[in-house]
Amino acid sequence: MFKNFIYLVALLFCTLSSFGQNSISLKGKIIDKNTSVPLESATIYLKSAKDSTLIDYTISDKNGNFAFKTKKMDNSIYFKISYIGYYDYSEKIENLKADKDFGSIRLEENVSSLKEVVIQSEAPPVTIKNDTLEFNASSFKVRPDANVEALLKQLPGVEIDEEGKITVNGKEVNNILVNGKPFFGKDGKIATQNLPAEIIDKVQVTDTKTKEEELSGQNATSDEKTINLTIQEDKNKGVFGKVNVGYGTEDRYESSLLFNYFKDTQKISILGSSNNVNSIGFSMDEIFDNMGGGRNNSIWVNDNGSFGINGMQFGGNNGITQSNMIGINFADEWAKKKINPNGSYYYSNAETKNNNRTNRINLLPTGNSTTLAESKTKSSTDGHNIGMDFEIKLDSTTTIYMSPSFAKSEIKNKNTGFDATFEETGVALNENTTDNNWSSQNNTFRNNIYFYKGLKKKGRGISASVENENSKNESDLFTKTTTTFFQSGSTDDDRNQFRIDNSKSDSFRAEIGYNEPLRDSLVFNFETIYKYKKNKDTRETYDFDGVFNSYTNFNDLLSNDIASSTSSVAPMIGISIRKKKIRGSISMGTEIIRFNNQSNYISNLTTVNKNYIYPKMNGYINITLGKSKSIYSYYSYEVNLPSANQILPFQNLGNPLNTYIGNADLKPNENYSIYTNFNNYDYATRSGFYAYVGGDYNVNQIVASTTYDADFKATTTYQNVDRAYNTYIGFSLNKSLKKEKRTFKYGFGLQLGYNYDQGLTNTELFESKGLTLNPRANISWSIDEIITINPSYKYTYITNDFTNYVIENTKNFLQVPS
Repeated sequence: MFKNFIYLVALLFCTLSSFGQNSISLKGKIIDKNTSVPLESATIYLKSAKDSTLIDYTISDKNGNFAFKTKKMDNSIYFKISYIGYYDYSEKIENLKADKDFGSIRLEENVSSLKEVVIQSEAPPVTIKNDTLEFNASSFKVRPDANVEALLKQLPGVEIDEEGKITVNGKEVNNILVNGKPFFGKDGKIATQNLPAEIIDKVQVTDTKTKEEELSGQNATSDEKTINLTIQEDKNKGVFGKVNVGYGTEDRYESSLLFNYFKDTQKISILGSSNNVNSIGFSMDEIFDNMGGGRNNSIWVNDNGSFGINGMQFGGNNGITQSNMIGINFADEWAKKKINPNGSYYYSNAETKNNNRTNRINLLPTGNSTTLAESKTKSSTDGHNIGMDFEIKLDSTTTIYMSPSFAKSEIKNKNTGFDATFEETGVALNENTTDNNWSSQNNTFRNNIYFYKGLKKKGRGISASVENENSKNESDLFTKTTTTFFQSGSTDDDRNQFRIDNSKSDSFRAEIGYNEPLRDSLVFNFETIYKYKKNKDTRETYDFDGVFNSYTNFNDLLSNDIASSTSSVAPMIGISIRKKKIRGSISMGTEIIRFNNQSNYISNLTTVNKNYIYPKMNGYINITLGKSKSIYSYYSYEVNLPSANQILPFQNLGNPLNTYIGNADLKPNENYSIYTNFNNYDYATRSGFYAYVGGDYNVNQIVASTTYDADFKATTTYQNVDRAYNTYIGFSLNKSLKKEKRTFKYGFGLQLGYNYDQGLTNTELFESKGLTLNPRANISWSIDEIITINPSYKYTYITNDFTNYVIENTKNFLQVPS
């Protein structure tokens, strides 16, 4: 496979050499007509005089110079220049058969455009407007049935990997909008993979802003990007969509539907899927970002691509899954654009059957052991989810934003299994059989309200926000387990029980802020953040009573009541700078935390209350070195508290193979994080370079400490270790070449990572030092969307050195040619 990849690379590079043949060079300089000041980021492009087809283009550099190679042309063409605020320049050339120097081209300022009088002119392929990069979709040709993703792949600086992740000039796109609004979530993969490219007018790329930054007019603190797809005015209405249906052997089937109704500002979209081949027809992120409430939902992910959110299971899973899903999204503008509603509803249903067999080796200082396990699982899930958001403009300076959501789910699971553990010599240590029937119901409500009022002085404003999340989970478990110990003489553990678990969580966050401009480019920020969270978990276990044939004997060993509450207040002050070339901010303050925990177990009340005072700090800076060249750096310090189970010092005997004991002396984990990148994309040469370096340093990291007895029965507690850290450095580069209908792209990247960790096994402290090397390369050769060859190669090498551990070193590598 690797040799074939090398041969293919060599073949395509031979093809690349033909790009340089039969070509000519064009150069010149763009300056202001009156001042002779160079004009940076003017768009220079060639179009066919016959059918207005875009032939080639480039962008002027900071000195106004441009130079690019293009093919020789016998037919007449238009040589054009476009720059915001200036009249367009156009020159008809009958043929181009030799190199040409256009010298200094003087553009005349369009005074009427500065007075907001719109003069209709031809849109250039690429326009750079302050912090917005705009592509004219009609300048980039794709096949008639192509989707938006195919269009994005044609844009310079835009890369889409095999997992669908989009980057622009090396920076990840985390938000995709259609006409400025979410389309089935901000992730946007439904939009890029299903909307036809032919309806798109412009592709606009900007820095991603939070709702607070958007409404208050602040600069984006994020280093991520947002893509906004604007729809052509004459096509922003009507009905369109797609349907996929497939049927195969053994009654396997798959189907998906996307229906859209657009009418000016109103959008109604419906998606659905039904299959029994472990697929849902849409990606995890497409569904995830429509669940409402952000990414703090209850979520699990399998390495085969299946996932679940708030009890809603989607596709995949190990085994065979039959799943059904339907969703609807609505967006509009009411009351003369003063109210902007957006909402979605999902229903999902899934049923999975799975058989699993595992052979695991347990590495211990006292000697290795082997665990063999088999299990059968059948599960079903039903879920409903409603998410909405409203933006209400009370007047030109006052806005209220609300985003309520509600999720309800029900899960049923039946599992049977057997596992046994042996010494290296084959001597049996223990064995365990299980038969479980479990059901769960979960309800979650979230809401976010944000208020912003701009005051008379520019940059002065007051903001306030309130967030809440209230969730409740109720579950029932009928379980039968038999655990046999062979070596220590411990009594075998037989259980036939009914267990009730109730979990309730309520969280609240309030923030008030004030911005005061000190100078045009300098702003003083003050904010106070209050947070409160309360969790209560109750478990009641009943043993089976053979006399009454019912579960009536209360088991206090397997029942407990745990409550935890955290409240904190953090006053913060900061300074923000908003210059043309430099923007950034730094905020500092103090966080005062009250942490209360209580458990009731075997009629013993255990209480651990802690009070903490920690500094709080974060900041970022973004330095613009050119229209497409910048340096970004971010720093943060945060404190992570242990969980109630980790800090409450009672013995939890619920698991016959593992007893858990908390540690009241645990300290919070302190995390220091820093990240810096350099980004440069040269539109003149269509080549990009992106480099980054960063790391995390953890003090008092919390780790599990497990000891084993002769039967391999575990006792687990928690301890702090001195430190742990990881660092990484990497770069990527890419380049695009185009000749007539042929496009050639290549890219290369490398990341080097180093990590240091500490851990405990059988109370012995060990150290791990790891090194990761990850080079990757990809090339793409296409002919006008008719044929595309896109091989790629990834190599991952990982080595770990251990101190005071059962092994001294591990090495492994992974090759992924495709």
